[in-house]
Amino acid sequence: MRTTIRLNDQLLRDAKALAASTGRSLTSVIEDSLRQTLAHQEASSGNSPVKLHTVSGNGLRPGVYLDDSAKLLDHLDRADVPN
Repeated sequence: MRTTIRLNDQLLRDAKALAASTGRSLTSVIEDSLRQTLAHQEASSGNSPVKLHTVSGNGLRPGVYLDDSAKLLDHLDRADVPN
């Protein structure tokens, strides 16, 4: 099948250089790249969503801020030290 596509100039030059250096046609290089991209997409789209389990409680401890990783790590470090 024939079709027309628009490619970035540098991308086209790189694809032509790859085709020439491997003794393949430009069409073959583009087809293989597209197959690889589609196969990767299919493989990663098969991932099922992660189900998170929650437990009851009273929320976060005082001084714990989930949006501040430095403070959270500091709190976790202090929690490991016996009183």
